[in-house]
Amino acid sequence: MKIQRKKFGESGMATVVFIALLAIMMVLVMAESRALFTLHREVKFLEQQQLKRLNAPATNTVSTATSVPP
Repeated sequence: MKIQRKKFGESGMATVVFIALLAIMMVLVMAESRALFTLHREVKFLEQQQLKRLNAPATNTVSTATSVPP
């Protein structure tokens, strides 16, 4: 009885293509994750700047002193 060995054909090629597509997808996911992290950090920085700007004392205002009765 002779055992036949399959040659590297369509099924092997499909596996290689699948693994290649999976690798490409993983690279894209990592790139998007990095971009989202950078964007999140930039939004936090902008939010801090806006809060500083909004909480800063207003310029060109006259401060009035109120007297407290004794």
